[in-house]
This record gives sequence, C-alpha cells and structure tokens, in this order.
Amino acid sequence: MSQKEQAASPVYFAGLRAKNEGESKVKKIERLFSTAGFDKMFGQNDLCAVKMHFGERGNDAFVHPVFVRAVVRLLKNAGARPFLTDTNTLYRGQRHNAVEHTLLALEHGFSYATVEAPVIIADGLRGHCFTEMPVQLKHFSKVSLADAVVQADGMLALSHFKGHVLSGFGGALKNLAMGCAPARGKKDQHQAHFLIDPGKCVACGQCLAHCPENSIAWSKTPEGKRASITQESCIGCGECMTMCKHGAINLDFASERTAFTERMIEYAYGASRMHPGKTAYMNFLLNITPDCDCAPWSDAPLVPDIGILAASDPVALDKACFDLVNAQPGFADSQLRCNHGAGEDKFKGSYAKTIGEVQFQYAESIGLGNIAYELVKI
Repeated sequence: MSQKEQAASPVYFAGLRAKNEGESKVKKIERLFSTAGFDKMFGQNDLCAVKMHFGERGNDAFVHPVFVRAVVRLLKNAGARPFLTDTNTLYRGQRHNAVEHTLLALEHGFSYATVEAPVIIADGLRGHCFTEMPVQLKHFSKVSLADAVVQADGMLALSHFKGHVLSGFGGALKNLAMGCAPARGKKDQHQAHFLIDPGKCVACGQCLAHCPENSIAWSKTPEGKRASITQESCIGCGECMTMCKHGAINLDFASERTAFTERMIEYAYGASRMHPGKTAYMNFLLNITPDCDCAPWSDAPLVPDIGILAASDPVALDKACFDLVNAQPGFADSQLRCNHGAGEDKFKGSYAKTIGEVQFQYAESIGLGNIAYELVKI
C-alpha cells in the first residue's frame, strides 16, 4: 500500500437509490451514522451541538428538518443531549440577532415538536458571546468561536454542500469556519475589498439596504447616480455582492481570493480542535445550488442530487463531495455558464474567478485533515 493510500481518510457515502427494500433517506442516515462510528463517539449526557444552517428567509435548500430529526434521535440513542445551533450573521437579515434567528428557525420547521431538540443560538443575543482559541497560524494567532459550541461536549456538523460566490463552494469546512464564529470572527475572516462597476450599476439601492455598516452611498458619476463603497468602514461581508442582481459588485479577486480562503480555513482549524475525538460531519449533496443558504432565495441546482456522506475528517469529506459534484453532468437551466460536462469544475462554471480548491490545499498544509480519501459506499 502506498503512503498516499495509507493516509487516505474514510468517507462514507449513501446514494439516493432506494434499492435496499425501499430504504428511505432517514434509514440511510441511520446506517451512515453507525458505519462512520458516530454512535460510539458521543457519551452519556454529552451536550452535543448539532451545527447547521437554518436558511435565510426565502431560502429552502437547507438540510430538511426530517433529516435533522433523524440525527437528533441517533444522538439521543447514543446517550447524548443534542441541541441545534448556528451563529448570528454579520450582515443585516433575519438572523442578525438570536431572537429573529430563533423565530426564523421555527418558521423553517426547526421546532422542538418537529426535530425533538431545542434551538440555541451559539453566540448569544447579539453575537457577543464567544471564546478566543489559540491557533498560531499564518493569519491568526487566535480565533473567536461562539460560546455554546465551545462549551458543548461534542459537535456534529450537518452541512448542505453547495456553491459560494467567495469561497467557490461551501461544505463542512465553511460550516466550521463561518458557522462557529460570532460576528467578530466573521469580520476577521472577510477583511475583503469590494469594487463597484459604475457601468453595470443601475442604482436599484439593494446594496445600500443590506449593508450592515452603511458603507455604501450614492455618488455622482459620468453615468449618473451610482452606488459607491467607503472602503474604510467596509467590513467585507460580501452581502452587497450577493444581493446585486446586475453583476455590478465584485471582490477584488486578484488580491483577495487566496487570503480570504486561508483566513476561513484557519477558523475552521480552530473550530475543529474544540472537541478532540468528538467532532463528526455529515454533508448533504441535495439541492446543490450555486449560492450559500444565506441568500434569501434558492436558485436552480447545478447538478442532480447525489447522496449523503459522513466522515470524521472534514477535508476529506469536502473533497469527496467536490469530486462527486464535478463528476456529474451540469444542468442546462442553471447558473452554469460553462463546464456542463461530466468531470468539469461546476463551481468555476458558476463563479469563474473562485479557487475553491485552495480550501483543501491550505487545510491539509496546516494539519486540519487529508485531501486523500477512500470513498466507502454503504
């Protein structure tokens, strides 16, 4: 066996065909949970954070409450005491504070009656409850992580794998990095500069309405009234770019894209070290949309639904998902501008300037996990 094969991390995969006597997706989750050894990972009365994304209002691509309930029951059967959690957003929206965030979670079906676990927003009422964790890496000597996930006894991250306008894709690594960070930590990771093309701006005002720092204002240009960004107060959250339907706002990709990804991965590293031996991951390759679930919409999927995966190594898990998505033929009626063929990069086909593969490379270089994986079909 080669060194690469020895280093490979197991990633367990359940496809969507109901060929085992009409096996449901819930049954697949149950088999993944036990096959991956998650039933032995969490002990009696462990307070287990089920880290997920409840979706922004208008979004419907998040992990379905029925699947979350299945995970909750499995954790309870193992003796743990699970709770569902996420952190408040940096941008203005329906998840900017714990009250509105919790109400939106209920609106999207994450009530105790449905999922059989409470919702606890991890960074407190206004995102000020966090703990600094040492990492001693390239960009950060320490990272800020939400108190509820730090104080838990273990964590199971449930991630909807999809595209992302800044990071190329979002999976377990992004769920750790952005998802476990309070607003301060999210700001640490972004630190990006965005540019407005006055030739494409139509002065619709959407970017002004959604900027959490009021860093966008009207200015007079040869083209007429156009939006402009005050870089000194911009926190780099990227909400303006997400909301712009005209492609007028873009990250300064030439100088920012690699640094942004590395900062995100360093936060993921810190979050992954909170509970040694008691952190597990499941990725859902369903509704594989081009945008984060923070968007108040769900675009058409890029490729067909693929399945559900589980692993203890978030790098190997995301790499397996990345490869499985790219192995699919892309949908014609989607955001894909190119790379529709099986084997072509669907994430670059959706956002040409992203370099999502940096997530794997940098994560492996700092010891977060292995790029090499063994896909174990169950």
